[in-house]
Amino acid sequence: MTLWLLVRRSLRQHALSTVVTSLAIALAGGLLMSVWAVKRQAHDTFTGQTGGWDAVLGARGSKLQLVLNAIFHLEASPGNVPWQDYLDLSSNRAVALAVPIAVGDNYQGYRLVGTLTNLFTDAAYAPGRKFSTEHGGRIFEDGYREALVGSFAARRLGLKVGDSFHPYHGLNFDPKAQHQDTYVVVGVLEPSNTPADRVIWIPLAGLQNMTGHNPDAANDVSAVLVKLRSPVAGKTLELLYNRQGTRLTFAWPIAEQVAYLFERFGWFDQVLALVAWLVALVATGSVLASIYNSMSARKRDLAILRALGARRRTVFSAIILEAVAIAGFGMVIGFGVYLAILVGVAYVIRAQTGVVLDPLAPDWVLVWAPASMVCLSALAGIVPALKAYRSDVAEGLAPES
Repeated sequence: MTLWLLVRRSLRQHALSTVVTSLAIALAGGLLMSVWAVKRQAHDTFTGQTGGWDAVLGARGSKLQLVLNAIFHLEASPGNVPWQDYLDLSSNRAVALAVPIAVGDNYQGYRLVGTLTNLFTDAAYAPGRKFSTEHGGRIFEDGYREALVGSFAARRLGLKVGDSFHPYHGLNFDPKAQHQDTYVVVGVLEPSNTPADRVIWIPLAGLQNMTGHNPDAANDVSAVLVKLRSPVAGKTLELLYNRQGTRLTFAWPIAEQVAYLFERFGWFDQVLALVAWLVALVATGSVLASIYNSMSARKRDLAILRALGARRRTVFSAIILEAVAIAGFGMVIGFGVYLAILVGVAYVIRAQTGVVLDPLAPDWVLVWAPASMVCLSALAGIVPALKAYRSDVAEGLAPES
């Protein structure tokens, strides 16, 4: 109890430095926790995001580019796949379901993807979960100039059932590249928390035959989404297309291709972690500086305490406890900093990729990072505590000249 009274009195006497130092701890701790949480969640969420598909068939090229284009709706298509190749794949006994997609247009920056209705009626984007439309909407009909809008795209574009729009050529919005074709919104998808939420879905034939497109490629598709009957089937088809064939690429398994992307940029995670730790060390250094610089002003108070019977170890422990209290108060605020950073990062990632991070998801970093900051601050408090421990009572009580 005596220790806590001493600490509370000291914190109150040096309120400004206490608040400033605690805020430094809060920023450092919040950054440290958010770096680890974003890194883990991003890796787990992206590698687990397959849209319910096992593989993607596309033109000869990079498997990663193919996955980013067909599953995450990022990147450009590496090329076209002839319609006959889609028919051959869909009739393969190893394939449970194959759905073609075609890309190449946008509406105000949001990608238009042509596909067939079985993407919504037969496929599941997660185990036991199929796409569904909000009340009053429906899935488009094949061959008609109708559109089914992802929930995020609909909200950002202000589109609702009954609205019409003109697509723009290309994947990047160019006001001068508007098509004359008019599409009517017949439905808005319920949120799925997948990249599909950022897409405007239209009939495959509508995109293939849109005015301004090359008639010679009217029957081609950009990629084919594949659901396999068994993992063995993936190895068979990979051998068929990737090793024996020379025209097409079979990207399987999807999670492995995304994991490869994170491996390529693993050095960036290490740099962020290093920066976060350096900020943490600087912040705990501020605890040392704050308490140490106040020792001269406390010299007389400490001498009086010693004269009244306080032991050296009591004074030493009070200084250490003060450092711990500053760090603990800072980390309480740090959780707010962490949440603010996670909310901001999650919003940006969802807006750019459609992948959703959960700022409230439990994570071990929320335990070990605060504990580490408190321990570092306690270590930082040893230096001023030793100074207090060695202080001379007679010198502290001597009248000031």
